[in-house]
Amino acid sequence: MAIERTFSIIKPDATRRNLTGKINAKLEDAGLRIVAQRRIQMSQAQAESFYGVHKERPFFGSLVSFMTSGPVVVQVLEGENAVAKNREVMGATNPENADAGTIRKEFAESIEANSVHGSDSPENAAIEIAYFFAGSDIVG
Repeated sequence: MAIERTFSIIKPDATRRNLTGKINAKLEDAGLRIVAQRRIQMSQAQAESFYGVHKERPFFGSLVSFMTSGPVVVQVLEGENAVAKNREVMGATNPENADAGTIRKEFAESIEANSVHGSDSPENAAIEIAYFFAGSDIVG
């Protein structure tokens, strides 16, 4: 199995409810290492650029508003098949469809306020990591 890195965001709904530690524990219990982490307030421009792939989608405006509504925790996770492992631990985007024990099943408030974001491929993980972190920020 390949050791790889993925990108994760703990979203404003989760930081508002002080769930960062509980979410980090789930990630670490699944065998992922947090090799970079920063709590930030995403600007409108950052959110619009980061989610630019969704610009033409009807939910784009509400997504940007939500992601700028409070602090987020951006992270780089490392482990065996980290992208797939993180997506497994997060659970389905819609918390109603998420498996028991996943982050979204336990903590999400809605399909939008679903507590976490995770990269969907190693290629996108590299792009998303570089958006928020310099190579020297990642230690582990």
